[in-house]
Amino acid sequence: MIKQLLFFLFLFSFYSISAQNKFQFYGSNSDKQEVKFELINNLIIIPLEINGKELSFILDTGVNKSILFNLAKKDSIGLNNVKKVFIRGLGDGEPIEALLSQGNTFKVKNILGKKQSLYVILNDAFNLSARMGTTIHGIIGYDLLKDVIARVNYNTKRITFYNPKKYKKKRCRKCEVFPLEFYRNKPYINVEGQIDTTANKITQLKLLIDTGGSDAMWLFEDTKPEIKTPIKHFKDILGEGFSGTIYGNRSKIPQIKLGRYLIKEPTVSFLDSTSTFNARKFKERNGSIGGNILKRFKIWIDYPNKEFIIKKNGSLKGFYYNMSGLQLVYDGQELVKEKANTSFKDFYNSNNDNQRNTISLITTYHYKFKPKYKISRVVEGSPAYKAGLLKDDIIKTINGKAAHTYTLDEIIGLFHTKPNKKIKLKVLRGVTELKYEFRLEKRI
Repeated sequence: MIKQLLFFLFLFSFYSISAQNKFQFYGSNSDKQEVKFELINNLIIIPLEINGKELSFILDTGVNKSILFNLAKKDSIGLNNVKKVFIRGLGDGEPIEALLSQGNTFKVKNILGKKQSLYVILNDAFNLSARMGTTIHGIIGYDLLKDVIARVNYNTKRITFYNPKKYKKKRCRKCEVFPLEFYRNKPYINVEGQIDTTANKITQLKLLIDTGGSDAMWLFEDTKPEIKTPIKHFKDILGEGFSGTIYGNRSKIPQIKLGRYLIKEPTVSFLDSTSTFNARKFKERNGSIGGNILKRFKIWIDYPNKEFIIKKNGSLKGFYYNMSGLQLVYDGQELVKEKANTSFKDFYNSNNDNQRNTISLITTYHYKFKPKYKISRVVEGSPAYKAGLLKDDIIKTINGKAAHTYTLDEIIGLFHTKPNKKIKLKVLRGVTELKYEFRLEKRI
């Protein structure tokens, strides 16, 4: 579900008001810093400290400004030099109001950036944390990446940030190196793809490298060279942006080629002109490459030297989309009754020494707060729709296991497995528990 919903390709209708100070390495190990990250729905979540408060940010090459959009009172960071601005992004809505805060201190482990600007969204309308199943405070991209060389290992979930002044590039025979082209501080590469399912024509494509996009690829319809949605497709809501809902068609293309690496039948979302009006201001752009392709490689993001390097680290096959028709969100917590067995040695009721090692069990119960998930949307005509599931149904069990034993990312993963997999759900609708089952269905 999130793989379909969250693609952070925000384009802003303004430029930086003042020059940003650089991020600098400090301490004894000033040549590199290694940071653990979470990988949720193909998105990289890193710890970012702002004004002394540690928060969770998406590392997103698709944004040119640092943005904060989920900040509770307990997470107060003391914003500096604040004034109102307006932001426009993907989607068909109006610009939204935000705050521009300047003079902030950012820190990623021992990499420090002073006098940083931060855009604060006053109304988090698409509620990213609920859709991700974990607290996400914001996104950061160019402000950090312009001053470092980042090697991302999706398998080990670690990023190594290198100091460009001390970095020595190593030889890598199995690596592919792409020169980066920047437009509004966002990185683009040129690749080849076969888009037409009925011909063998190879098309030259200019694509945004987008670590903040969880899908495999996006392509823009009616860009040059001419791009059209394949005959086999289905319409869907692709995501929610700052400026409203993002619409388009879901399909597959025969292949895309990244240097020596041939990726067959990746899933692709084709976006209409309304949802991508701002993104199309870069006339040469044809779309983007997202996390569902990038995670299959080790990647080096080298803004200082304008290079993007990849090395295969996993299978280049097996691209699926959400075949259930369900989109779920985190819906707070609920009290769950759990059984606990306590053991003890029974010394007092034994008549001889041989029985004094008897172990007895007492069954007790305790209550704990556990995550709760609900259905936010059911796609019309999908397997879940045909089975009878409805918006706002609370998920209680999945394939016989309590829903709270899964993370939201794990549940979404179930919906992206192979066609014909059986899914059994028990849901709470009002005060009534209901059971449903369906099979994942291939639509393209």
